[in-house]
Amino acid sequence: MTLVNTADLIRAADRDGCALGGFNIYNLEGVRAVVAAAEATRSPVILQIHPAALRHGGRPLVALCLSAAQEASVPAAVHLDHSTELADIQVALEMGIPSVMADGSHLPYADNLAYIRQVTALAATMGASVEAELGRISGTEDGLSVADYEARMTDPDQAAAFVQQTNIDLLAVCIGNVHGVYRQPPRLDFDRLAAIDRAVAIPLVLHGASGLDDALIRQAIRCGVRKFNVNTEVRQAYLDTLKTALVTSPSVDLVPLMQQAQHAMQAVVAEKMALFGSAGRADPITG
Repeated sequence: MTLVNTADLIRAADRDGCALGGFNIYNLEGVRAVVAAAEATRSPVILQIHPAALRHGGRPLVALCLSAAQEASVPAAVHLDHSTELADIQVALEMGIPSVMADGSHLPYADNLAYIRQVTALAATMGASVEAELGRISGTEDGLSVADYEARMTDPDQAAAFVQQTNIDLLAVCIGNVHGVYRQPPRLDFDRLAAIDRAVAIPLVLHGASGLDDALIRQAIRCGVRKFNVNTEVRQAYLDTLKTALVTSPSVDLVPLMQQAQHAMQAVVAEKMALFGSAGRADPITG
């Protein structure tokens, strides 16, 4: 199957009133887990690569993801996650990644705007789509830490102007969501989310979906979220499998250990696809 652009997948999800998961990839087992879950549930899927993983895995990791997406029996996209450097984005685009998340949320508004406009101009020359973040999400993800006091909620009016002036395809919002583990029960501002959805004409993205209960996820979908980023829960399933196996069977062969880890991740991913409403949506897109 042909590699699909993330924005095209999300627009299809928007028409269907469901959401897709963007699952972060680090290695072969992660790729296999995500694609296998998508094929088993007949769900479209987004394979995401964080810049830290891109720098570590390089071109072989990108080639692995692109090949898996092209060979999958369901629509699959490959997406660069949370990139704060234009140079990283250019490298990713040149490697064939067809959609990127340009993250200028750590910058003052005017600088964020200027950065995203640079990225959308570059992406347009290569037929790529762009996700950007307005507001600042707290938490930790792959070495990126943001203190709680720096977290800023997305303003609906500012979001409307930002989208219009940048020509982005997807907008990641901050409504009380965090990266990593929620230290307290999450309190998401759904009134704000609904206002943002009314203010902009593009699909919304919610980062930090790991740890949100089912009711919160469903309400977010009703308020316009069409893409959820999931990392912590899948990564933890992988790590927990390794920890358990190394304690109970310290001499276990590496291949069955990796297979166990893959199956653990696959179960989490499949569960998320059912929750997001994307299960069973692959065939209408390709049919």
